[in-house]
Amino acid sequence: MKKVVTLIVIAAAIIWIDGLFLGQQPDQRNYVVFPNMYESAAYETQSPNPNFPDGKTEQPPVPGTIPWNEMPLHYTATDSDAIRAGKELHMPFDSLTAQEVERGRTVFGDFCVPCHGTGGKGDGPVAQHGYPPPPSLLQANAVNLPDGRIFHILTYGQKNMPGYARQISRMDRWKTIAFVRQLQQQNQQEQAQ
Repeated sequence: MKKVVTLIVIAAAIIWIDGLFLGQQPDQRNYVVFPNMYESAAYETQSPNPNFPDGKTEQPPVPGTIPWNEMPLHYTATDSDAIRAGKELHMPFDSLTAQEVERGRTVFGDFCVPCHGTGGKGDGPVAQHGYPPPPSLLQANAVNLPDGRIFHILTYGQKNMPGYARQISRMDRWKTIAFVRQLQQQNQQEQAQ
């Protein structure tokens, strides 16, 4: 028993002394035991790299790679898939916080206002300078579109409108749809008065 206690005390002393000399100091770099693993050869993104067969540092993703937290959408930019998306895709949340709706307003302001205008009437600055004006988001045909169909339009585009899948995240597209629905409700309330 005495030997075990002595070994534990010696081990603790060694760890303590090791910590004093090799431990992390907040104002100094850590001691690196294997520097070859710490200081690897860094290649700039566009620079040549002898480690790959094509000699390039920047490599394309492996075919079939799915970005983190992004399941693929099994739709194409066709009218039939837009109709199918309208039936199959639904708003992923029951209710939104004020911050999430505000995020939808921000995304709408950044990407939609140039053509659709601040009120969604299709009178944005781009439309006022010669580009064909988009339909109003306040008309009955836009109000009656299912959320999934609007999501498809935001993702893949429609007619003169480009798709925004690369610029707007999936959740931000849903938040933008929620904000557009809020605009439509406000317009309907104003029309009823």
